[in-house]
Amino acid sequence: MAKKGLYANIHAKRKRIKAGSKEKMRKPGTKGAPTAANFKRAAKTAKKKKGWTKTKKESIDQSITLNNMSIIWL
Repeated sequence: MAKKGLYANIHAKRKRIKAGSKEKMRKPGTKGAPTAANFKRAAKTAKKKKGWTKTKKESIDQSITLNNMSIIWL
């Protein structure tokens, strides 16, 4: 079984903090805090969302103006 990833651990800790665990997120650069290299490695293994293939420019290109109202198709 694969270990949980960096972002899963961050979200789990935020959820515990919100529930009142009195934990605190570590400050960047402190011992035990994720480094920039950890975030780069996590980005390489991130799963892409299904159906999310449009770029921002493509989404903007699909926007139309109708009666002076801008409607953006996402």
